Amino acid sequence: MAYRMSFKWLKQYMPRSLYGRAALILVLPVVTLQLVISIGIVQRHFEKVTGQMTRSVSLDILYVQDAVNASPELSDLQAVGEDVAMPLGLTLTVPALGMPTSDERRWFDLTGGVVERTLHETMDDLGPIVLPDTSRVELWFESAHGPMKIEFQRWRVSASNPHQLLVWLIVLGALMTLIAYFYLRNQLRPIKRLAAASAEYGRGRVVPYHPAGANEVRAAGHAFLDMRNRIERQTHTRTMMLSGVSHDLRTPLTRLRLGLGMMDEDEAAPLVRDVDDMQGLLDAFLDFARGDAEGEAEMVDPIAMAATILADAERMGQAVTAGVMENDGEVALRPLAIRRALENLIGNALRYGNNARLSVSMTPKAVVFCVEDDGPGIPIEQRDDAVRPFTRLDPARNQNRGTGVGLGLAIVEDIARAHGGVLRLGESADLGGLKAEIVLGR
Repeated sequence: MAYRMSFKWLKQYMPRSLYGRAALILVLPVVTLQLVISIGIVQRHFEKVTGQMTRSVSLDILYVQDAVNASPELSDLQAVGEDVAMPLGLTLTVPALGMPTSDERRWFDLTGGVVERTLHETMDDLGPIVLPDTSRVELWFESAHGPMKIEFQRWRVSASNPHQLLVWLIVLGALMTLIAYFYLRNQLRPIKRLAAASAEYGRGRVVPYHPAGANEVRAAGHAFLDMRNRIERQTHTRTMMLSGVSHDLRTPLTRLRLGLGMMDEDEAAPLVRDVDDMQGLLDAFLDFARGDAEGEAEMVDPIAMAATILADAERMGQAVTAGVMENDGEVALRPLAIRRALENLIGNALRYGNNARLSVSMTPKAVVFCVEDDGPGIPIEQRDDAVRPFTRLDPARNQNRGTGVGLGLAIVEDIARAHGGVLRLGESADLGGLKAEIVLGR
């Protein structure tokens, strides 16, 4: 547990997408390899080359130093500079003015430190070393004739063009990364297609999908197709069964209603209420079992659908008002199922309250249907139970308006889930009652 917690902070910096994580897995080893080669091999290689070249030049410098110290007169130093130093590629100045007090070099001169260290190791009486740029080297000595300065070209002690190997490493690394990216993209594409097909099916839409990619991805794709086909067959079978049940059960109820109509009204009234209750129970059971089986997904304007529901409620004399209708557009829905869900919410709102309000909000990622009422609402601790099938809440909430069978919100949640969405229950800010939202992804 402690091991897992120690890396928990790293998760917030990790890429979220599959492409991002795959790119990180691909790029991180390449960059690490380049750094190891650059620091561990290239630097050591050029340090050794620079050391060998510096030691070779130091022999020439020692020879010139000995010649200067061996010259008896100051006038002989010109001949030493022309006959000894110049043929060796060295520039001799004796006596020299402006001798620095310490070594000088630029901080980013990587091989300069190797040059300084090697020269001090090979020449005990060497004074300050000045590396003003990448083209010159200045060495200062104390000689028998005063301060002495020896200059020579920097290329004689430093490996030339060390950047070429680094450039090759970067170019080849980028090329191999690009090749690996295209290969990796082809491997990840079937996974994204499978995820997209699964997401669309979760929203109630069946899109064409053919398994492709590696064997494991193909196996997952075939498993998804088998699962989708089984669900489709079960849905079709359920729909056919419900059609038969609906016909077989409604026919006896109709005969009972006709038979009761020929009896005395006072005697038949309790039985008629029982038949009506049975009819209501049957309708609720069929609605719950039907789910979103009826109708196919099609492009629908949610705001236009809400306007139609409001118009029907107005004709029926229901106290339903229009709330905020934000944005417009079309989304893929099963209109019959969504309409039934909204009508259930409105029916519940009017059953437990006096007024209801229907609102629709659309964003680039989701569409939200909201039904609010001024009833007693549902306590937070009972909201999970409210969406469970055949669950009735506290009788005080019913207010003598009929108990129902506990399927109203369960039907709505089932329809929302079949569209890849959720049903959220809350409290209306201004009406004070229940706020029920159907949130569907686009």
